[in-house]
Amino acid sequence: MKNINKKIAVSCLSVLFLADMGCKKSFLDTDMLSTYQPISLNTPGAMRSALSGVSLVVRSEYFGDSAPMLTESIFSDVAVEGTTDKSTPAQDLVTRITPDANLNSDDYNKIGWYWTTQYRGIRQANTIITNIDIPKYASDAEKNAILGAAYFYRAYFYYRLVHQFGDVPVLLKDLDAPRTDFYSTKREVILTRMKADLEFAQTWVSDNVARGDVTKGAVSHLLTKVNLALGKFDDALASANNVINGGKYALMTTRFGSTAGDITKNVVWDLHRMDNKAIPSNREALFLVLDREAFRDLGATGNGSQLMRNTVPAWHFANVKTPSGATAMTDAATAEIPLTRMYGRGIGRYRGTPYSTQYIWTDNTDYRHAKGMWMDMTDLVYNNPALKNSSNAADKALYGQPLLPYNSSNVAQRFQNGALDTIRHWFGWPHYKVFINSTNALAVDPYWNPPRGTNTDWYVFRLAETYLLRAEVHYWKGDLGLAMADINEVRRRANAALLTDASKITIGTILDERARELFWEEGRKTELTRMAFIFAQTGKPAYNGKTYNLATFSDNNFFYDRIMEKNDFYKNNVPTLQGVKFTIAPYHVLWPVPASAQRFNTTGHINQNKGYIGYESNVPAKDKIE
Repeated sequence: MKNINKKIAVSCLSVLFLADMGCKKSFLDTDMLSTYQPISLNTPGAMRSALSGVSLVVRSEYFGDSAPMLTESIFSDVAVEGTTDKSTPAQDLVTRITPDANLNSDDYNKIGWYWTTQYRGIRQANTIITNIDIPKYASDAEKNAILGAAYFYRAYFYYRLVHQFGDVPVLLKDLDAPRTDFYSTKREVILTRMKADLEFAQTWVSDNVARGDVTKGAVSHLLTKVNLALGKFDDALASANNVINGGKYALMTTRFGSTAGDITKNVVWDLHRMDNKAIPSNREALFLVLDREAFRDLGATGNGSQLMRNTVPAWHFANVKTPSGATAMTDAATAEIPLTRMYGRGIGRYRGTPYSTQYIWTDNTDYRHAKGMWMDMTDLVYNNPALKNSSNAADKALYGQPLLPYNSSNVAQRFQNGALDTIRHWFGWPHYKVFINSTNALAVDPYWNPPRGTNTDWYVFRLAETYLLRAEVHYWKGDLGLAMADINEVRRRANAALLTDASKITIGTILDERARELFWEEGRKTELTRMAFIFAQTGKPAYNGKTYNLATFSDNNFFYDRIMEKNDFYKNNVPTLQGVKFTIAPYHVLWPVPASAQRFNTTGHINQNKGYIGYESNVPAKDKIE
C-alpha cells in the first residue's frame, strides 16, 4: 500500500510540474494545449515524475462519464451507444461521423479526444526523450530505463493512432517552435520505428518497478502487438514468449487478495477487485493505471471510473411494472433491498450486443458468466417497498423475487411512455468487472449517492491478453494446435470448457475469447482494425471465405464484415426511440482526421481517410521519417 500511495502522490506532483513548464503550440492539439519546456527536467527524479504525468494520459481513456473507451467499443462487434433519449450520440455512424462533426463531446463521441489527447501524450514523451541527457544519472542503465519507458509511451500512442486514423503525422522530438507543416506518414513506417524503439526499451526497462510504472512485461506485450501489425509473426512469437516464459508473470488461478475468503465468488472476482489489482501477489498485471478514492487531492480523478454508470443498464428509470401495473423497482440507496448499491445506477451507455452478452457464452461452467458474476435483468428483484404492503396479493408476493422475463407480448414489463426500450434498459453485464464500489460512506461523499463507480486502479495490459496475442500469432503462422492451447490457458483459469478441435480455430475463436476476457480493457476497434490490416497485407482467407487487400481497404475489409456478422444493431439497422437507426460503413475501419487539425496545419498536408470529405485532395504519404 505504501508504494501505491506514494505513486499516486507522485502522479499528482507530476501534473503540477508539467503544467508549469511553459507553453509552445502546435496544430496537433486542436485546442492549442501546450508542450513543455525542458528547463525543469534536470534530475532523474524529475524525469520519472514526467513519466508519471504521461501515465495520466493513458489513464484518462478509461475514466469519467462517456469515457473514451466507450467510443472504441461501439465501433466494433461487442457494443453500441445505448443512449436513446437523445439523437446526438454515435449510433447512425454514417451520418454522425464526419471530419467537421462534433468529435469530442460526452453526448456525441470521443474520436477527436483520441486525436488530441494521444498527441498530447506523444509530446510529453518526446519532451523526456529529447532532454534525456540533461540530468546526471547514477548509471547508463538508469538513463536507458527512463528513455525506454518514454519510448514505450510514445509507441503506445502511435500504435493506437495508426489503427484509429491510419497514416498520421509523426513527431519524434520536442518542439522548440510552433509548427504548421506536418505531412502524413505511412502507417507501416511509423510502426517500424516504434518496433525499434520498443526493442531498445525491452533491453533496458525492468520488471522490478512500482505498480503503475512501465514494466518490461508491458514493453514486450506492446511489442507483440506492433510485430503482429507489421506481419512479423516470428518476432511477435519471441516478444510474447518473453512475457509468458519470463518467470515474472503468471495467470492468477487460485484465490487471492482481500476477497479470497468469500466462498460465494471465485478467482476471476478476486482478479478484478479494485484493491487487488496492484497488490504484489497479483502476478497477472503487466501494466496498470492507478486511481484511488482516498487520494483525490493528490492526483486521483475527481469523478472516478463512472464504470457502473456507463455500462449497467438504466434499470432505475425503465419504469418497470408488475403485471398489475404497480411500480416494481426503486433506486433509493437506503432501500431495504438496495439494488443501486449492490449493482450500481447505470444509464446504459455501453450497450452490449447480443453477440457479447448472449451468443459467446456457450457453457454454464465459465466463471465469467456464473451467477453472481454476470448479471441479467432477471437477476434483479422487485424491491419497491410499497409492494410489501400492497392490497394486491400477487404484487405483494413479488417483493424480493426476481424480475419476470421480458417478453414483448407480456405486459409484465412495461417501460416509460409505453415504449419497449430494451436497448437501454434490458441487457446483461459483467458485474464482476464493473462493480467498483465506493469505500466512502454515502453520507460523507454525496457525489456517489447513488453509486456509479468510484476511483479504481485499472488494467491496461494483463497476461491473459498476452496468451491471446500469442494464440493469434500461432493462428497467422498456421499452428492451430498451439493457438488452441493458448486460448485454453485463459479458458482453464475461467473454468470454461476447453476447446478440443484445433481444426476449428479461426481468428473468430480468438476474438470471441477476447470479448469474454477483456471487457473495457482492450481497445476493440483498434484490435479489429489491426487484424483487418493483417488480412489485407497477407491475403490470408478469413473464416468467412473472403480475402482482402490494401488497395481496397476502406471499401472491403474484415473489420466491417465482422461487425455486420456479429453486431445485430448495425446489421439490422435497429431504430432507437428517437428514430435514429444504427448504421456503420466499411470506411469506418479508419476514423476521420478532425478537420480542425487539418485547418491548423496551413503549410503542410494531413491526409484524410477514404470515405470522408477531403480525401480527394490527399497527397502521397511519406515513406520515411525525416
